[in-house]
Amino acid sequence: MGDFYQNGIITTLHNLGQRPILEMHQDLLKFSRTRPLGLILPALFTELEGKALPLILNELKTVPYLNQIVIGLDRADEDQYRHALNFFSELPQHFRILWNDGPRLKAIDKQLEKLDLAPKEYGKGRNVWYCMGYVLASKKAESVALHDCDITTYTKELLARLIYPVANPQFNYEFCKGYYARVANGKINGRVSRLLVSPLIQALKANLGQMDYLDYMDSFRYPLAGEFSFRRDVLNDIRIPSDWGLEVGVLSEMYRNYANNRLCQVDIADNYDHKHQTLSANDDTKGLSKMSIDIAKGMFRKLATQGVIFSQETFRSIKATYFRKALDVIENCHNDAIMNGLRLDVHEEEKAVETFAQNIIKAGEIFTAVPMERPFMPSWNRVVSAIPDIYDQLIEAVENDSREFQISQSVVKPLKRAPR
Repeated sequence: MGDFYQNGIITTLHNLGQRPILEMHQDLLKFSRTRPLGLILPALFTELEGKALPLILNELKTVPYLNQIVIGLDRADEDQYRHALNFFSELPQHFRILWNDGPRLKAIDKQLEKLDLAPKEYGKGRNVWYCMGYVLASKKAESVALHDCDITTYTKELLARLIYPVANPQFNYEFCKGYYARVANGKINGRVSRLLVSPLIQALKANLGQMDYLDYMDSFRYPLAGEFSFRRDVLNDIRIPSDWGLEVGVLSEMYRNYANNRLCQVDIADNYDHKHQTLSANDDTKGLSKMSIDIAKGMFRKLATQGVIFSQETFRSIKATYFRKALDVIENCHNDAIMNGLRLDVHEEEKAVETFAQNIIKAGEIFTAVPMERPFMPSWNRVVSAIPDIYDQLIEAVENDSREFQISQSVVKPLKRAPR
């Protein structure tokens, strides 16, 4: 059972009584009659051949309240797209797949590129952005959840708890962030959140003083969770980054666009596990190393919009303060692990902190060296202003892809695995 403490300035919705999932489904079914509910699944093709996504699919097949499922498919050729259509055809809900590497959606991307409106980087952020555009275009869902496709501990309760706060018409939340304990297989995980984000926020407070934005970020129990939900109108104005700073960027945009009482976080799982990234201490272009740079850059950019002026000396001071606070976090987590009979490798933890500390300086150097960098993708309101029929084009492209390969959702076809 979770605690019931409300700390920080963001409402926390706890899991206090292990409410039966059937009761939650009955509520959500009732809500969906007046407020249709949807789900976004950003996926790589390789995840269709992993262990997590088939588990997620089996759970989703028994979810009765979803009006729409939008799957963003990355890194897939034509045969793999066919396989994906077959794979998801088991879903009883209405679903559509955005084949991001297909000729029709690539043509739309090139049209946006000519107007300097296309996402600059390939990755999850770009995938999510196009899925958000399709949700706006299709108008089939009023409240939408989004979660990753590599969750190995997935249950339908996770989805129900995630979407409930924005589905319930008696609540006034526009956005909800999921959180959970990153504990699995006798080990404490979540290194980037524990060892980078939390101590970095504390270091920024120590160096820059009290700031509402830092108090806001500090209120989220797991700011890097890839699970969140929102009302559809949120998608019109939100500008999200295309790099690894997606989650921090989304939180920053919600801070800019909405009052705190329209936002919340919810406990969605007793524990959570997914595909783990390598630290990549010697290569800052991938893994947790790149992630840490993108996250730090995202926070520096946001603080700059709040009037903070950074210098090399500021970044050095932030890095030194961060390092000390991160080492304290390691000691706290180690003691917590021992008390709960869990594993925590202090040597590996300190290696991560050393890498993150170096990357705070690198992020600062990049931030000051490229002052005109435009990290965010444009809002869909801006895209519609530039291309008034863009939603019609998105719908037509996705429908034509689906029709061309003659996949009918009314027929469940046997699943065929793509060759490895």
